[in-house]
Amino acid sequence: MRNLAVGVQLPEVEREVRWHELLAIARQVERSGFDSIWAGDHMLYRGDGRPERGRWDVWTMLAALAASTERVLLGPLVASTAFHPPGLIARMAAAIDEISGGRFVLGLGAGWNEVEFRAFGLSSERLVARFEEAFEIIRRLLSGERVTFSGRYYEVDDALLLPPPARRVPIMVGSHGPRVLGASLPHAAAWNTWYSWYGNSVEGFTALSEKFPGSFRRSACVLVPVDGGAGERPPEEGAPPVEARRLVPHLEELAAAGADEAILVLDPITADSVGHVAEILGRGA
Repeated sequence: MRNLAVGVQLPEVEREVRWHELLAIARQVERSGFDSIWAGDHMLYRGDGRPERGRWDVWTMLAALAASTERVLLGPLVASTAFHPPGLIARMAAAIDEISGGRFVLGLGAGWNEVEFRAFGLSSERLVARFEEAFEIIRRLLSGERVTFSGRYYEVDDALLLPPPARRVPIMVGSHGPRVLGASLPHAAAWNTWYSWYGNSVEGFTALSEKFPGSFRRSACVLVPVDGGAGERPPEEGAPPVEARRLVPHLEELAAAGADEAILVLDPITADSVGHVAEILGRGA
């Protein structure tokens, strides 16, 4: 397939996952020859007919994973700009990139889950407008600028990153909103689409990708049940899963459609599933 990078998303809110299992999955991803690991940025889900659930703080876990892996890229899929002040996001990104030796990708989005905003006392008003301001501050700081900015939601005065990052941390934007992408894609290294946004199909990816011209890398999440799945990801209307046995031709077609990266959302997301899919794809030692 056309130089397609393949990564794996770590467990998000499918079930309670402790650190030792997260680490085991991440190390299996690296050992199996995949290119990257990704972690969602969510604090709380409730009110959808399922038990309350959440995940560990994504920034803390990514820092630990950066120190515990050697080769794979890693990043949030994606970090909400509304959860932290933009200057702090830039500083955390620079620190994790330093720990990882230049393997960090800063995935950013506006956020959407009203439950977690309300539960943790965060404003969910005008998330896109907040994203626009935050993104400008973050990308300018990561570019090495001294930044003074006064907006409606955020303000910084002669801010800069010290110690200076060893490189310019790449930014990936996860969204299908024209306003978010209009503000960010001219400055981003990559764009990511969640599987339900494009119907988890090659045709859907092609149609969505064509709406956003540019020279950035194109990344698509792909929902993949392993051995029939475990029901960790409830089915979404209009986004049928790609069975593991069909994954090779699917990824080949996705690459031919212009994708530079596929991020596998496995069901279940376990170390065994990662190893099984690696065998199907002919990866690993």
